[in-house]
Amino acid sequence: MTTVLGIDIGGTGIKGAPVDTRGGQLLADRHRILTPHPATPDAVTDVVAELAKFFDWTGPTGATFPAVVKDGVARTAANVDPAWIGTDAAARFSKAIGGDVTVVNDADAAGVAEMTFGAAKGRRGLVIMITLGTGIGSALFMDGALVPNTELGHLQMGKHDAEHLAADSVREQDGLSWKDWAKRVEGYLLLVEALFSPDLFVIGGGVSKKSEKFFPHLTEVQTEIVAAQLLNEAGIVGAALTHAQRAGVPHTD
Repeated sequence: MTTVLGIDIGGTGIKGAPVDTRGGQLLADRHRILTPHPATPDAVTDVVAELAKFFDWTGPTGATFPAVVKDGVARTAANVDPAWIGTDAAARFSKAIGGDVTVVNDADAAGVAEMTFGAAKGRRGLVIMITLGTGIGSALFMDGALVPNTELGHLQMGKHDAEHLAADSVREQDGLSWKDWAKRVEGYLLLVEALFSPDLFVIGGGVSKKSEKFFPHLTEVQTEIVAAQLLNEAGIVGAALTHAQRAGVPHTD
């Protein structure tokens, strides 16, 4: 098994594509469907089934989910319907698709992709991936090994969750300039830096493709900062790769 369907469930869109897990390439153009609102278990599962049907897929699948995920079960629901808490997402998706499904935290999946094929490939030490999107996700790696479900986007900045101040969605909703938003991002990164002293920050999420607009304003952060390379494909690739890894299929460096 080297081809796995990757599905990335986000706050605004659910997208997927079959992935060659040996090299991290999509084997077809990704297909995107708007995330239903409310994003209930039934509604999201229907979209997952629709994506699989679009690719005529009933085989092995990896799916991201914007929550703490343990053994396929969602334990939190910051950016999806609260009904997900305690729901076995892997079992639901497996039944809907007709194949074995691994479900992983969305930022963890993106981090796995960047560590394996992207901006952090070959990097040792403490690497922290931060995804800036609807919320803020995080993935922490020590010498390449994932520490799952870190959820650093919920660190407190003053009286607020960090993601309520520095997510990319906040920049858009509040009409912030790149410079003003970058100062919020910088404040957040300084907080994470003070707690963990990482060797590398990888900044992901859709906004990473516009890194030149805000990276120059991140002047106080001492840690090296790089933009993610897989951009919007990171979650899809990482989800597929996580499933392949758990099934014991090695990737090709």
